Amino acid sequence: MKLRKMFKIWLISLSAVIKAAAISGIAVYPALLFVASVIWFNTETKATPQNTQVDLALILAVDVSSSVDNSEYHLQNQGLARAFASREVIALIRQCRLGRIAVMIVQWSSPRFQSAVVPWTIVSDEATADRVARAILAAPRQFAGGTSISALIDFGMFQFLRAPVSAYRHVIDISTDGVNNSGERPRFPRARAIAAGVTINGLTILNDVNNLDIYFRQYIAAGPNNFVMKADDYEAYRTAIKRKLLKEIECLALS
Repeated sequence: MKLRKMFKIWLISLSAVIKAAAISGIAVYPALLFVASVIWFNTETKATPQNTQVDLALILAVDVSSSVDNSEYHLQNQGLARAFASREVIALIRQCRLGRIAVMIVQWSSPRFQSAVVPWTIVSDEATADRVARAILAAPRQFAGGTSISALIDFGMFQFLRAPVSAYRHVIDISTDGVNNSGERPRFPRARAIAAGVTINGLTILNDVNNLDIYFRQYIAAGPNNFVMKADDYEAYRTAIKRKLLKEIECLALS
C-alpha cells in the first residue's frame, strides 16, 4: 500500500514537472532528474552492506575549461591532494558522528563534459585519505571547453542518486575561475538542488573575473549552510582549498 501511494505521488509529480518544463522551456531530462532526486532525497534510506552510512557525501568539482591552462590544472590537483594529506582534515573527520565521509572528484567544463576521475571513496583515516590524494595526482586532464556550472550541478545530483552510500549531508563543492557561459541557466539546476536539500558551495579563483565570488553568492551557492570562498589566483587556491575542505567538515563536527 505504501509503495502504491509513493508511486501515485511520483506519477502526479512527474506529470506536473514535465508540463512545467514544457511551458518554461526546460529540458525534460533535467525535469525527470528533479522528480527522482526530490523523491529519493526525501525518502529515508537505511544503510546496508552495499550502502554504507557516512557523515558527508562530497563532490569536489575541478574546473578544466579552456580558461584553465595545464599549469593551473596541476596547481588545483596539488592543492586538493595536499588538503587530503593534511592531519587537520583527518582529525576533523574523526570528530564527526560516524567518523567517515565519502568523496568524489569530478573534472568539468562544457555541458556534456563531466568526468568522475576519482569515484566514490570513503575517507576515515590516513590510509584512505592518502589513497584519494594519490588518485587525484594521477588523474589526467580529461578535456577542455566552455564553463557549464548548470550541467555540473545536474551531473552532481545524478552522482548522489547513484552513490553507494547513505549520507547525512550532500555537498557539491565547485572550484572555478569563470561564470556559467554554456548550457542551461544556473537557476534551474540550482532550484532542483535546493528542493532536494543539497548544498552547493564555491571556491572562486579571481584571476579572470574580479567579482566572481559575488556572482557565486547570488546565482550558484545554495542549500543548508552554504558558503563561498575566494582565492586571488591558482597559487592561492592551493591553500584556500584546504581551508574550504576544513570548513565543509567542521559544519558536521560541530553539529
